[in-house]
Amino acid sequence: MSANMDTIWGIHAVREAVATGRPIERLHFQQGLHNPRLRQLQEECRARGIAVRFDPAPSLDRLAQRGHHQGVVAVVGAHRYGSLEEVLAQRPENALLVLLDGVQDTHNLGALIRTACVAGAHAVILPERRSAGITPAVVQSASGAVEHVPVVRVANLAQTLETLKAHSFWTFGLDERGDKSYDEVDYNGNCAIVVGGEGKGLHQLLKKNCDFLVRIPTDGKISTLNVSVAAAVVLFEAVRQRRMALRNAMAPPLSC
Repeated sequence: MSANMDTIWGIHAVREAVATGRPIERLHFQQGLHNPRLRQLQEECRARGIAVRFDPAPSLDRLAQRGHHQGVVAVVGAHRYGSLEEVLAQRPENALLVLLDGVQDTHNLGALIRTACVAGAHAVILPERRSAGITPAVVQSASGAVEHVPVVRVANLAQTLETLKAHSFWTFGLDERGDKSYDEVDYNGNCAIVVGGEGKGLHQLLKKNCDFLVRIPTDGKISTLNVSVAAAVVLFEAVRQRRMALRNAMAPPLSC
């Protein structure tokens, strides 16, 4: 396969690649399956002039590297990372960014990208080193979210935090020893939520560079959450606050 092509698999991931117009060389469907979602995807491919093949299950297993392909594998153009300059130039008012410090598990990274997309984050930013990248397994775990939220790779996350601050972003690091509860800070305005990797959490330099360190209080016998779950808790608190602020701004003034 060309260095400029990838394989992706799974109904959600392939459907979003087709819907968003990602360059697609061909789709492989498993012979003999009678799945309405696969039939709908086949019809969409034919309407768009995308080449379709029907192959036995072992062929798809090989293409998907034994991943859970759900009967469809696509050969697509290689994923294009965004750039920080593009994100900053195109950001809306009150942008929400997610920075990931050394997330190495592909399933966690896919889940984090999916969560960021659902929460309406405007980009996910990763370091170039000591981090998983956008692999086919990440695309499958993200259920197509990589087609909708820019993923940026940067050389240095600490320098990126400083750049964001210079562009009027508040930065919030998620740390189990943070001095504030995650629901005690204000996430309105431009904000960047910084999440550490599995096991080690945020590196010390990033902790020092964040404006706030926030924790998620726990009452159970286990005191830590999976990184993707922890990020979701904080992201959706930010979303809740932003919706509340927008609702209050649009409310008619009270009459005397």
